[in-house]
Amino acid sequence: MNDPTPFRRIAVVGAGAVGSWFGAMLARAGHAVVLIGRAPHVEAIRRDGLRVESRAGSETVRLEADTGIAAVRGADLVLFCVKSPDTDAVARAMAPHLEANALVLSLQNGVDNAATIARHVRCAVVPSVVYVATALPAPGTVAHYGRGDLVIGSKDAALQARLRALVDLFASAQVPVAVSPDVMGELWRKLMLNCAYNAISAIAQQPYGRMTALAEVRAVMREVVEEVVTVARADGQSLALDECLQAMEKLAPAMPTQLSSTAQDLARGKPSEIDHLNGFVARRGAELGVPTPVNRTLHALVKLAEAARVAA
Repeated sequence: MNDPTPFRRIAVVGAGAVGSWFGAMLARAGHAVVLIGRAPHVEAIRRDGLRVESRAGSETVRLEADTGIAAVRGADLVLFCVKSPDTDAVARAMAPHLEANALVLSLQNGVDNAATIARHVRCAVVPSVVYVATALPAPGTVAHYGRGDLVIGSKDAALQARLRALVDLFASAQVPVAVSPDVMGELWRKLMLNCAYNAISAIAQQPYGRMTALAEVRAVMREVVEEVVTVARADGQSLALDECLQAMEKLAPAMPTQLSSTAQDLARGKPSEIDHLNGFVARRGAELGVPTPVNRTLHALVKLAEAARVAA
C-alpha cells in the first residue's frame, strides 16, 4: 500500500464499552470515526460528546455517532464490536453497505466470530484479541479501568501490509497492537481467561480480586482452564497448560476491581455471551469427545441466572 493514510474513515459497529473506548482513542488522535450503537448512547454523544473516564481523569471526545448500520458506508476500516450472539445478523445487515476494499477487524470474545463475519462480507476480515477493561456507566460515557491493547493476525500473505498499517494507525492513538503468527491460539488463550473468570464473576456478582481470594474458587478456575486447554488441543491448538494457569493467576491482581462483562450483562438484565464462552467449550468438547463438566455447569448456571432475571 502506497497510501500513507489508508484508513481515512473508521466505523465502530456495536459501540458499547469496548468499541466506544477504542473509537474514542482513535478520534482523540484526529482520525475520522463514527460510532454505531444504541439510541440513548448515540443521542448523548451527539448532544454532549463522548465522556471518557479513566484513572488519569476525564475528558470529552467529539466524534460522529449513528444508530443505523448504513453508517458504515464509506468506511475503510470497521471495528466490529457486537456481542457474539449478534454477529451473524449484524454482519449480514452490514454487508450491503461495505466497500470491497474495506477491512473488518473483529474485536470480540470467542474464537469463531471472524469466520462468521467472513461468510457474509466480500472484504477482508481480521480476527483480534482484545485486552481492555471498560464499562458504560451511563449513556455517552465510557470508563476505562485497565490495559487497552490488541493482538491481530492473518495467514493471508496479501494482508500483511494492511496489518502493519493497522499497527501504525493504533500506535498514533497510543493503543499497542501486536501482530501474531498464531492469532487463533491467542484467541483460545483469551477464551480460556474468559471461561475462568466471567461465569463465576457473573453468578456471584463479585470482582476478580474477591473471587480469587478464595482457594475454593481458584481450584474451580484451574479446572476450567484444564478443560479449555484439553479441548483446544483436541481442536488443533497448541496451548501450554502451565502458561495458561500462570496467565489465569496474573489477571486478578492486574484487575482486582473488575466485574466481568458477563456479570455486567446479568446485572443489567441483558443477554450475555456465555453461549460463546463456557457454552462454546462445552459444545466443542462434546463434538471432539472431550468431557467438560465444569464449563458445562458454569454455562448452565449462568443460563439459569439469565432466565431468572428475564422472568423477574
